[in-house]
Amino acid sequence: MIKVTLTNEILKYITEIEQNRYKVSSIKLSQTVMNKLRKNSKKKSTYASNKIEGNPLSEKQVDEVIENDERKHYLKPEQEVRNYFLALNFLEQKITRKEKFSKKLILDVQKLVEKGASKEKIGLRGSMPPGVLFAVYDSKTGRPDYIPPEYCDIPDLLDELVTYVNTTDDHPLIVAAVVHYQLVTIHPFEDGNGRTARLLSGYIMDLNGYGFNGIGSLEEYFAYDIDEYYESIQMGLPALYYSGRDNPPHPEIWINYFLRMVKLYSGKVCDLQMASNEEDVAASLSFLKGKEKELLRLLITDYKGKFTPIEVSRKLSVTNKTIINRLAVLVKNGFVVPILVNQRIRSYELSKFTRDNEEEIMKVIFCN
Repeated sequence: MIKVTLTNEILKYITEIEQNRYKVSSIKLSQTVMNKLRKNSKKKSTYASNKIEGNPLSEKQVDEVIENDERKHYLKPEQEVRNYFLALNFLEQKITRKEKFSKKLILDVQKLVEKGASKEKIGLRGSMPPGVLFAVYDSKTGRPDYIPPEYCDIPDLLDELVTYVNTTDDHPLIVAAVVHYQLVTIHPFEDGNGRTARLLSGYIMDLNGYGFNGIGSLEEYFAYDIDEYYESIQMGLPALYYSGRDNPPHPEIWINYFLRMVKLYSGKVCDLQMASNEEDVAASLSFLKGKEKELLRLLITDYKGKFTPIEVSRKLSVTNKTIINRLAVLVKNGFVVPILVNQRIRSYELSKFTRDNEEEIMKVIFCN
């Protein structure tokens, strides 16, 4: 089992990621924009994670496969990307229920990743025929790149990992890195180990509040330099699991790499959310005329709670009907929410979107 000692470099990465996490939490986007960003991020993760495994589909082709209606038959590369996207959706549902990390969850995710494959590729790998070595082979030389643990050791190794995740006091980012390493290294399945590891390390991050609103793709950063990704996991150790990979002498090699990728990824999420926030506010305000923007500015400045059209009309010296008409436009565009009493609108209040983005809205209104 990989054992991590905190170093100054590891602590520095965690601090920088925490700062990005705080920035992301302070930026509020409308639900429509959030949903769009999340779906796009899942597509990017699907493309990148499968690219690491040698899937030949382009990002555009991956997008088309995900958006297409289900067909009875897919080519293997198409099935792989659909499976990964479905697994991301599956884990999204598990997050809402705060489901604990478990052996069953590991098996369920791998089953989704390998959906449509032969039965022997789904579930824990078993014994090999006499004289046959189960290994990860170099596609060019045919030599074993990695010889994982014996199949009979896998259940205990997975139990050890599950116990660690559910009892450790390690920082969640360290736990996510350990889960990633252990699942790739234990190699419990004939196929789908890397994809399952990336999905479940992401799940650990999300479960502990490091999912960055489901925006951005950590897998993209692993895929930028696939050689560096694999070299970091291997840590220069011998090919045989029992020759050091079970308890690597320098685990910080992998941990530093993993945290550096998370830092880059979290920084990109900050940039994405800030840009999307500005676009979101500007796009929403573009549907308002001058008088409606003037009304919105007044409401943000003077009305923090409920208000009625009549009191606003007196303040602006216009008719009650004029204010009601302008409020209808603000309601339609998500800036104001009507409060119903006995099925009738009695008063209004600023929407959560408006309250969360007061400064940006005022800035755009004044710039116009």
